[in-house]
Amino acid sequence: MRREALFAVLLCAVGLVACGRDTGRGRSPSNCRNKTTSTSASEFPEVQTPLGRLRGSILQSLDGKAIFSFRGVRYAQPPVGELRFKSPVPVGPWNGVKNATKDGSRCPSTQNTNDTSEDCLFLNVYTTKLPHNTRNPQRPVIVFLHPSAYYVFSGTSDLYGPQYLMDEDIVLVTINYRLGALGFLSTGDSVLPGNNGLKDQVMALRWVQHNIASFGGNPGSVTIAGDSTGAVSAYLHMLSPMSRGLFHKIIAMSGADLTNGVKNPLQQAREQARLLNCPDTTSEEIVNCLKGKDALEIAKTGEYFYDLTRNLTSSFAFVIERESGDGVEKFLPADVAEQFLHGNFSHVPVMTGTTKDELAYIPKEFLRSNVSQNLKENFVSIVLNYVLQEINAPGSNEIAAELTKFYLNDEPITNASGDALGKFYSDIIINYPVYSTVKIMSQLNTAPVYYYHFTYQGRYSWTYIPGTQTPDGVSHTDDLLYLFYTSTIFPEFVESDPEYTTVKRMTKMWANFVKTGNPTSEKTDLVNVDWQALKPRTPRYLEIGSQLAMRQDFYQKDRMQLLERLFPVTNIS
Repeated sequence: MRREALFAVLLCAVGLVACGRDTGRGRSPSNCRNKTTSTSASEFPEVQTPLGRLRGSILQSLDGKAIFSFRGVRYAQPPVGELRFKSPVPVGPWNGVKNATKDGSRCPSTQNTNDTSEDCLFLNVYTTKLPHNTRNPQRPVIVFLHPSAYYVFSGTSDLYGPQYLMDEDIVLVTINYRLGALGFLSTGDSVLPGNNGLKDQVMALRWVQHNIASFGGNPGSVTIAGDSTGAVSAYLHMLSPMSRGLFHKIIAMSGADLTNGVKNPLQQAREQARLLNCPDTTSEEIVNCLKGKDALEIAKTGEYFYDLTRNLTSSFAFVIERESGDGVEKFLPADVAEQFLHGNFSHVPVMTGTTKDELAYIPKEFLRSNVSQNLKENFVSIVLNYVLQEINAPGSNEIAAELTKFYLNDEPITNASGDALGKFYSDIIINYPVYSTVKIMSQLNTAPVYYYHFTYQGRYSWTYIPGTQTPDGVSHTDDLLYLFYTSTIFPEFVESDPEYTTVKRMTKMWANFVKTGNPTSEKTDLVNVDWQALKPRTPRYLEIGSQLAMRQDFYQKDRMQLLERLFPVTNIS
């Protein structure tokens, strides 16, 4: 089950734009306060890395600190030509000074712009204190993996700007990684083992280990953070032998898919080949033909894999690498769920949670759209089939009936069903996967697990009530608004804004966790609670609203108990 990949499924199905999140849910950035410095020569900081010298630029943090910014830093060789569909190759050293004053190209996705290129394996590094002479601040590092459903977005500064987090004494790294077929296609054999987008992330983590000290970072204190499929990736790094020793904590926001990924990668590869008029008889034919196709053309076909109006096809996700070529490392050599349930993962501190309304807006948009009556009547079954990865999977009709009875009171789906379907969709795609993973993690992980529920309602959101500028709940990724400055869509929150308090509260707790593994290790007027780690027999979580408060038991308990019965997790042995 690849629940997080359904983040954009329904939007694509009904013709709404899921890529770039610019469907009118974001507010115009005309009043944005994007703080940058002038371009005088004195404001281009330089660092000497083991690979060569980089020239950056200076941004300004929310509270006025100078941010030494190094953007568009290449961490792997361009994955083009014969390197397409291959594991990433380390970048080599260079002479002279390389320019790192602007973002690198975005990876190809279903929506491509002038700054999109297959040569896209770049990262950004932000810090407010560089090494000087023999003194190195050795600050803890956070590496952020952007949400994407594995086929959209990027780690660029217009989406994930450093202005909020850089008021804390940490180093921030954001990365691009290959998306869609270019990053996640697999033939299920040694011809194309798969998981290349995840291997890109590993390469970036290795780059951090070798180079981050040049930026004042501590390679011995690295936190992987991600949202949605970025959170799924963070959990997968806990399981991957390639990632061992490259990180020391994880933050997983609104995502926790730890099941089997793509069940039949060769079938998916064949469908991809047919979309581009390539032969599909053998793995070799498929890969050789796709290597000759334009990268943007390949990426554009990603919409097909998220279309509910046709027969089910797996969306892009991780695969289990049963075979690999000589010398090719396996990111996931064994069943993910089995590894997890046996405690075979990196035991590191974990911070994880969800937003109040998650994906509730998607069914509402679905019902408002001009979709077929068949899709509307069979919404529950369609989503369930995506979750189970099989049309009419055994028991699916009975499960669909129970879900319909519980969430819809056995009533037919109408335009008034949006709220009920919103709860169902959010629960089955986000809330239950996070809930079940947290419960298991609290039993097996020898390091602490911190659980939160984000309920703060600001003036801005990724989704609005139609015809208004009123947020439609606290949606999926809305918590990121208070950690990163998204300059293309939202204004920068300053001290006079009501959202400023939540920005300072969130960044302080996230920075505390990055520094110590405890999100409330340093108290302030705004962070004034003891966030207690989750224990198997004492379920508790932190509610992050207009105030902070520890809550007992799990939220949405009745809904989670139902899903736990319908989708039981294998007993831990």
